[in-house]
Parts: sequence; structure tokens; C-alpha cells
Amino acid sequence: MIRAYKFLMRPTVGQAAALGEMLRDHCSLYNGALQERRDAYRHSSKTSIKYGQQSAQLKDIRVFDPQRQGRWSFSSQQATLRRLDKAFAAFFRRVKAGQTPGYPRFRGVDWFDTVDFPKDGDGCRWDSTPHDLVTRVRFQGVGHVKVNQHRAVVGKVKTVSVKREGRKWFVVLTAEQAQPEPLPKTGSVVGIDMGIASFLTTSNGEHVANPRHARKATAKLEAAQQALSRCRRGSKRRRKAVAKVSTLHRKVRRQRLDHAHKTALGLVHEHDLIAHEDLKIRNMVKAPAPKPDPQTPGGFLPNGAAAKAGLNRSISDAGWGVFLTILHAKAESAGREVIAVDPHNTSRTCPECGHVTAENRPTQEKFHCVSCGHSAHADTVGALNVLRAGLVRRDTNPA
Repeated sequence: MIRAYKFLMRPTVGQAAALGEMLRDHCSLYNGALQERRDAYRHSSKTSIKYGQQSAQLKDIRVFDPQRQGRWSFSSQQATLRRLDKAFAAFFRRVKAGQTPGYPRFRGVDWFDTVDFPKDGDGCRWDSTPHDLVTRVRFQGVGHVKVNQHRAVVGKVKTVSVKREGRKWFVVLTAEQAQPEPLPKTGSVVGIDMGIASFLTTSNGEHVANPRHARKATAKLEAAQQALSRCRRGSKRRRKAVAKVSTLHRKVRRQRLDHAHKTALGLVHEHDLIAHEDLKIRNMVKAPAPKPDPQTPGGFLPNGAAAKAGLNRSISDAGWGVFLTILHAKAESAGREVIAVDPHNTSRTCPECGHVTAENRPTQEKFHCVSCGHSAHADTVGALNVLRAGLVRRDTNPA
């Protein structure tokens, strides 16, 4: 299996400047290759340029510009061209599928933050000074950069990437390692119901609080964004304001990831099978369609867009998609089973008698069956129904 590791780098002032120049030159290469493809297709011949043709030009480009493009690893530049090729492949796939195409865009220097090295030892070297007490990674044109390695890297390093986040630099590794031993069986199964009031509720009746990281940072974010809106474009003050907003957003993202990792790890350690709703989150956060007013040409009726916007922010803040992705990854490594079930009517079905109606849920938190009188927390009922559907699906389709 392949596992990723991300470590903070501590470059010197000169190394940080060189890393910035490397990103700038790879961004220039990406944009130049994109422009070449655009110009070739706009020509009357409608020529399509592929990765192989652009990769073959790299040698001449490096000879022509030795101070910039010639400084960096040939393989990393090929990886940048492959990134552009993947962007075009995705564009044509979406066109063929009838989706919103999203034509590849030019990248600004501030929006191009990653350089990939496809092979350890080709333009880069992880743990380049093995006899040194401090871990270092070497990059062609930059040198040996200190790394804050906070955990051991298991397996053979396959790829190395440089990533800039604000003023910080990170090295991202992928390592190939053997499949880990599965965790001991616990004999426990659980269903989970994702929510807003509680981040999730288990079929055992346990509630995991929703931390609402973005909501807690709202005041600081609003102040920082207001300060940004008052800055003149291109000014030094604006660059500082942009950095402040980005820093706050990165902190919220790290907090959300930390909460998702810890919650998923607890579930994986305690249960052999975890059932959850197969949520279509992208559809859930769509804005409501406008409602034209038949009485007023060009007018519209209220469609609840303001209330839906607040709900969408809460769903995005909860980070259900990130959590479920992490849960599946951890469960696979631990030999646990995760099953996604249809969420339809899970919170309206009585777990005692099976009666289904919207009237069973008079409030957001309360469940009261109008048929048999069973009462419970609505999220717990939903988690119980999710678990039962997951067990049925497991028994119907055994591994």
C-alpha cells in the first residue's frame, strides 16, 4: 500500500528564496505549455499538442534559459507538464460526459504552490545526510534543507513533493509499505448518523459534539476580510492582509482535519463494522433554484435561499466528506469494514415497529412513533436504522 507523509521544512533564508524561485519557474513552464496548446488549437489547422511533444522540447528550453529553467530537475519539469496534461484529460472527460467542462486556467505565482519529483533520487533525495542528527532533504538547485521529521517513515520512499502553505514549506512523501496487520476483532458493530447539532451520533446513543471551527473563527475572519477589502490592489499592505486571511483559513482546515482524524480513529479502534449514510454532499449544499413570480414579469418569489445558505455553511463547516474519506482510509488499514447505505427515511422509520412517516419526527431532535409510541432521540434512531441497513447489506453481499 502507499502512504503519504507530510513534514515541515525549515529552510534558511537563501533556501527559502531558491524554493520560491523554483515554484515561480515551474509556474512559468506550466503557463507557457498551456499557452502553446491554446495557440495551436486556435490555429486554422486545429492542432492538438500532447505531453510527449512538450516534454521533448524541455531539453532545448533548458539550454535556452540556463539561469531559470536549466537550474531545476528535468524530472520535476516533466511532472509539471504531466499535471497540465491531466488537467486537459479531465477537461475532455467532462465535456464527453456532458458536465461543466472547466477549461484549464493559467496559474498565478501565488496559486502554484507544489512541485513534484516523481522518483526519490532523481533531482531530490530524502534523508540526504543519514549520518546527521537532523533529517534533511536535498533538492536540485536548492541544497540540503532541514526537515522537522516528527515520525518515522515506514517503507521505501517513492515520490517527493515540495508544497508552500503561506510562509511555511512542507515536504510530502509517498512511501510503499506492506499491508499492516489488522487490528484484533472487538465483536462490536455500529451505525453513525451525521448531523449539524451533533457531528455524529452512534447507534449506541453516543453523541460527538460538532466543534464548528469556522463559526468560532467568524469574527476574526470577518475582520481580516474587511481589512483586505480596504487595501489597494498591488500594495504591500494588501499582500499582508491576504496572508492574514489565508492563515486563518488554514488554521480552520487543520483543526477540522485533526477532529476528523481523532474521531475516525476512535471508531476504527472500537468497532469491527461501521455503517454510515451514503451522503451526496455536493447535492446537499446546492443553492435552491430561483422561483419566478408569474404575477410580476422579471420578478421572483422567496425561495429560502438565505436559510439554505446558512445550512450550507454549517454542512461545509462540519466537513462530513473529509471525515468519511479519512474513516474509509483508516478502516482499510486496520482491516475494518465500512458500509455506506441509502439514507432515505432513516430518520423517519421506527426501529421498533418499522412504521415510516414524516410525522414520526415532530422536531429536529425528537422521534415519536405515531403507530407504536416509541420515543427516542431522532439521531439515535437514524443511526440504528443505518446500522440495520448496513448489516443487511453485509449479509446480502458477503466479502
